[in-house]
Amino acid sequence: MTAELLPRSVPVGGRYIRQIPPTPLVPVTLDAALGPVWCKLEFMNPSGSTKDRIARHILEKAWRRGEIRGGDTVVEASSGSTSIALALACAQMGLKFVAFIPSSATNERGLMIRAYGGEVRRVEGGMALVLEAAEEAALANGWFAARQFANPDNAEAHRMFTGPEILAQMECGCVDAVVSGVGTGGTLRGLWEAFDDAGCGAKAYAAIPCEGRAFNDNAECASLIFSKEVPGVADCLSLLYKEWRESARGREIEEVTVGEELCLELTQKLWALGYPVGPSSGLNYAAALEAKRRLGKEARVVTVFPDRMERYFSHRVFAELRGEG
Repeated sequence: MTAELLPRSVPVGGRYIRQIPPTPLVPVTLDAALGPVWCKLEFMNPSGSTKDRIARHILEKAWRRGEIRGGDTVVEASSGSTSIALALACAQMGLKFVAFIPSSATNERGLMIRAYGGEVRRVEGGMALVLEAAEEAALANGWFAARQFANPDNAEAHRMFTGPEILAQMECGCVDAVVSGVGTGGTLRGLWEAFDDAGCGAKAYAAIPCEGRAFNDNAECASLIFSKEVPGVADCLSLLYKEWRESARGREIEEVTVGEELCLELTQKLWALGYPVGPSSGLNYAAALEAKRRLGKEARVVTVFPDRMERYFSHRVFAELRGEG
């Protein structure tokens, strides 16, 4: 389906539901020696994260294909932001929503999902078990599964909308590199494909948050233990990222590992500049600085500030402000 067939507003359930409006793209400098990184302020989306893009796109396309209609139930496995975005979109479109989230997800996230009318089901264990529980519920109840880790509409949302927005906002109309964490890989894949299709020749850098201890058994993604404090690759479960990584177009992806303490430190430095972001923004910015080191100060490096700080109030990044040392 082409961009011409996906208007900026569409009739859903008797109401017009608009596509996500553009968010600002701003130069942010934390290291004068490296110069600015161009940052897409996705925390300014309706539910407070870049996942609004994929939630709206996945549901609108499913509606047009006749896979869902008013009153139907949508289900998703998510550590938080995608479920919050889907809960909001479902509320707007007259759909029901059930979120399966890890038991470790912050309470703020569960409250936000419930505030939009969604149901929260916490699952003990890692994301593999959360995904399994969501899939079983979808099959047993005939619910529509959004399947963000495998649904190509995830990356398509960024290829068709977010990427072209960024190119229109850059004075030169082009970028040299795009950097993002890869929870599902949809943001990085979609943005890079948009830039590549535009002839930018942009490099792709996948930001991987790590604890920093040796880890011998993870052959797919990295040789370090993934940080539990910073959103990022979820136990190598993303089919979207895996397929892209192994394709001809994805073989040149560079993975940048970033220690979790640096992620949290840069998150707090971004707060001091007035950006109300979560730890994934610190991760992306740290990896973007590494991309600048590799490509040079003049390189036009773009990254995303994926979500807002309020869903992390009980997270370790706020420990000092909570008076916990």
